[in-house]
Amino acid sequence: MISLCFFAASIMTPNPLLGVFFHWLGGLASGSFYVAYRGVRHWAWETYWLAGGVFSWVVAPWTLAFFMTNDLMAVLHEAPSSSLFWAYTFGALWGFGGLTFGLTMRYLGMSLGMAVALGYTAAFGTLLPPIFRGVFASEVLGTQSGQVILAGVAICLVGIACAGAAGISKEREMSSEKKREAIKEFALKRGLVVATFSGIMSSCFAYGLAAGDPIKALTVQHGTTPLWQGLPVLVVVLSGGITTNFVWCAILNIRNRTWPQYFNPEIQTEAAVGAVKKQVVRAPMLSNYFFCALAGTTWYMQFFFYTMGETQMGRYKFSSWTLHMASIIIFSTLWGIALKEWSGVGRRTKLLVVLSLAVLVGSTIIVGYGNKLATAGQGG
Repeated sequence: MISLCFFAASIMTPNPLLGVFFHWLGGLASGSFYVAYRGVRHWAWETYWLAGGVFSWVVAPWTLAFFMTNDLMAVLHEAPSSSLFWAYTFGALWGFGGLTFGLTMRYLGMSLGMAVALGYTAAFGTLLPPIFRGVFASEVLGTQSGQVILAGVAICLVGIACAGAAGISKEREMSSEKKREAIKEFALKRGLVVATFSGIMSSCFAYGLAAGDPIKALTVQHGTTPLWQGLPVLVVVLSGGITTNFVWCAILNIRNRTWPQYFNPEIQTEAAVGAVKKQVVRAPMLSNYFFCALAGTTWYMQFFFYTMGETQMGRYKFSSWTLHMASIIIFSTLWGIALKEWSGVGRRTKLLVVLSLAVLVGSTIIVGYGNKLATAGQGG
């Protein structure tokens, strides 16, 4: 902890290159957290999602904010009620985006669904905050650095489209049997509507962080290192997020009768329902909770590093959301390659995967360069 405090204290001025690095660490965490859920056995989705979510939305944010910032409860008590309200509300709205993301995958498939949803999330989460603040024309369109960052955002969207094209190409190369299984619920119009809703709602996380600016100022006034000024805001935003997710998962637990899974290791398998002799399996409770805790904590670390990276982006911190989305796709794609999800695909698909990674990496470099121009005084 002492070394971390020394490192934080040594960063007194914005450093966009360091900010890009922090955003890449956040993207690595976001692109990796779901791997831990692969270790959960015999639990329904709503059970392990909520179990992991307790660590994502409660344990990790409160613990790190308590130990790494000063006077957490006093800061939250002194914060303007409007800031608390909007940070919480946008967090709850973001929760709807996360829940409907699964429907997007069902109706459009992993590739097209992710490309459309994250495309909306990147665009709305990046561009609307400066528009709402009234600085889009003056600080983005009216400066060289802002124009460079805007170009990086556009290139990021191109990279997301390339990632979607790679996924579509992969699905076309699937066997007839697997293809029928994958697209049995395919519904383009319905999927696009859901993906649009999911993408816009997911971008509300960026609005929640922006609404928490007064909380950031307060925690710095209480002596918190500026690098960690976003941690108290995450407590509020994620309180809204767990509200939405808890209600929905509880509804599913009751509807699907999966609520006993939290404390009863004996689970009746779905395949045995209706059989004369019911089959019962034992869930490894300790192992399941461990992997849920690992997944949930890893998920939270994406925004832990995100708030750190945001402090290094200067007045163009709105570009942080683009860097976050791009890095998520980069590392999730690399995980897909490592887990051999792209094995056996044709040359065209492989080229699209490589192209999407190259374009997304390029977009993060361009956004970082635009921020560097601003800090060097060349963007005005």
